[in-house]
Amino acid sequence: MTRTLQPWTNRLPRFFETEFPKWMGEVFGPEMEFGREERFLPAANLSETDKAFELAVELPGMKPEDVKVEMHDGNLVVTGDKHEEQEEQGKTFHRIERRSGSFRRVFALPAAVDENAIDAHFAHGVLKVTLPKTPEAAPKKIEIKG
Repeated sequence: MTRTLQPWTNRLPRFFETEFPKWMGEVFGPEMEFGREERFLPAANLSETDKAFELAVELPGMKPEDVKVEMHDGNLVVTGDKHEEQEEQGKTFHRIERRSGSFRRVFALPAAVDENAIDAHFAHGVLKVTLPKTPEAAPKKIEIKG
């Protein structure tokens, strides 16, 4: 019976050569390479008040015409294209961390919003979208009788 057991140390190299990269791709997507993301994905905060949802998306170096905001089946979809800066001649880059490219973020909203009253503003590299809730989705106060 002991001959069929393989020591853990003999299995580790094979795991890191074949299974670990496959697992990383499944969990983080094919663009992820051992903790280094290769595509541009803007950071976002989605918050909620009694009357509305508020979304703030960081889009440094972008212009309002580079971004599109749409509603699809109760989801807010933000898409855009961050253009790559021109490389300068005569410079040797030792580190390039600024990302560019197309992006698409989809935010599922947990309650109905009034699509006719959505307001979007872009200032100082931040897109702010206010999505007012419908009257039916607003919280209702329930009186407690004692």
